[in-house]
Amino acid sequence: MSDVALAWRQYRLERRLFWRNPSAAFFGFVFPLLLLGLLGAIFASSQSDLDRVVPYVAATSIMATTFSALAMSMTVLREQGVLKRMRGTPLPSGGYLVALGASAVTNAVLQVAVVVVAGKLVFGVGWPVDWLELVVFTAAGVACLASLGVAMAHAIPNVDAAPAFSNAVFLPVVAISGIVYGGDAGSNGVLSDLARALPLVHLADGLHGAMVTGSSLADNAGGLAVIVLWLVFGAILAVRGFSWEQKRS
Repeated sequence: MSDVALAWRQYRLERRLFWRNPSAAFFGFVFPLLLLGLLGAIFASSQSDLDRVVPYVAATSIMATTFSALAMSMTVLREQGVLKRMRGTPLPSGGYLVALGASAVTNAVLQVAVVVVAGKLVFGVGWPVDWLELVVFTAAGVACLASLGVAMAHAIPNVDAAPAFSNAVFLPVVAISGIVYGGDAGSNGVLSDLARALPLVHLADGLHGAMVTGSSLADNAGGLAVIVLWLVFGAILAVRGFSWEQKRS
């Protein structure tokens, strides 16, 4: 079989494994939808707030299905020796990693689609105004947060520590980004500066422009630049720190 065919078969296997893992499916799909339902209920009386909540949850969904999922899964695969064993199979190493990444990308795209549909049908948010901008920011956000997730896996010493390390980054970033994104950014001082230095708020801004206001890519070029900078940073760390071997026996 060709390398492409082998990678495709591995991708299909990864999709089956994902849906057979209840915890992965919960945190990948159910958690963001619960967050959307909770925030939607809180801000149900204000359409302008709902117009900001839906893009924010879409951005959070991307982070959950890429950064958190890859940080934990890559750690588990490395420490359980799966990555090392995969190098001895006919499947090319690059094809295996592509299949893993493609599965995470699929989860992110599906989650954004679910949030967009839920926003339209349940929360009164219109269909995206600028589909090109939606695609660009989704792709940039997926690439950025996926690279940071792989890089994060290098800092996690063992399987037991994976959820703690991942959530120690994911939950604070989601929290401060939500505080800034849901209110007056100028009134939050240090939190505002910190959130604006991270990619999640800029991803939410880009999705908000694509889904609600129709602001162009040029209007959100600064935010896109921040996401790209984090993408480059994450990619460098992901490549330089990658290891097929277990950190600890």
